Parts: sequence; C-alpha cells; structure tokens
Amino acid sequence: MSAQPIEPNPPDFYAVTSDNRLAVQTTIDGLDLPAPTMVVRPEAVHITLADPDDLGRWMYALGGTIRRGIEMYGASLWTLHTETPARPGGAVRILVHVPVVSGEDVLAELRSAVAL
Repeated sequence: MSAQPIEPNPPDFYAVTSDNRLAVQTTIDGLDLPAPTMVVRPEAVHITLADPDDLGRWMYALGGTIRRGIEMYGASLWTLHTETPARPGGAVRILVHVPVVSGEDVLAELRSAVAL
C-alpha cells in the first residue's frame, strides 16, 4: 500500500465572491461610504464612483494608495487601493475608481496620496 498526497479542493469561486461582497457591503454600511456601483470578484471588489470628493471619503475612512491612470481624451482614472478592516478570514482588497477630468479641482489630500 502506498500513501498518496491529498490535494485540497480548489477555492469555491461563488463562496469567495459571496464572502467578499458581504465583507465590503458591511464596511460600506458601517462607515457610510458611497458605493453606487460594486463589481465583486474573488481577488478584489471594485467600486466605481462619479465624484472625486467621494474618493476622499473612502481614503479618509480606510487609507490606502491612489494610483492615477494615463490621461486620455481629457480625463484619467484614479484608483484607491485599500482593503476592509481586519476580520476573520483576512481583509478583502478593495479598488475604488473615479474618473477625473483634466483641470478639475481635486482635494489636495487626494493629490498628495497619488503614488507615482
């Protein structure tokens, strides 16, 4: 008789996605954050905003780093890379996106948080 290694079952895509949705929705509700659009994936939850000031609310509540995409057609996409507060099972990665029109007034705190 020989021993064979037991392969763990792959992660359940739907269970991970559902868990991520619940963790992020709980964070949104608890911190009263704007989230008009949420797209849930196993690796991260994407939130899309319309107003750069709302990105500031997310940054003040959860911290993180903002990355600014290249400017095309007079606008660029700014993305806050953050995560839920610590919880059993680990934090969930959150990417908060907002388009910013060139020349638009943006909070100085947001501009200073942009990673180059």
